[in-house]
Amino acid sequence: QVQLVESGGGLVQAGGSLRLSCAASERTSSRLALGWFRQAPGKEREFVAGISASGTNTYYENSVKGRFTISRDNAKNTVYLQMDSLKPEDTAVYFCAAGGASSYEGTWEYDYWGQGTQVTVSS
Repeated sequence: QVQLVESGGGLVQAGGSLRLSCAASERTSSRLALGWFRQAPGKEREFVAGISASGTNTYYENSVKGRFTISRDNAKNTVYLQMDSLKPEDTAVYFCAAGGASSYEGTWEYDYWGQGTQVTVSS
């Protein structure tokens, strides 16, 4: 069982930056794809970014391309999401996930989920 714990959320003004971190409980996470999703009030959970087990391949939802960067440090069992040029529409609870994802964008591709961290972007 892989446990995931997110951190780094908070309140930031539009145009600002935040860096989210997600620490995994065990080294098996280095063999899993990792992803970030977000869920705004009244909306479905949506894909934000994904990264392959090796870290070689990354994937982004169109609205965050060029602003967000996903990375991972397998030695630390940690995945990061650097978020720059934040917009009010980025406001949501952000979740990290781990699993044997192939296309990365579906929630059903991930077996393990964190509890989420709130990101609020003020205008």
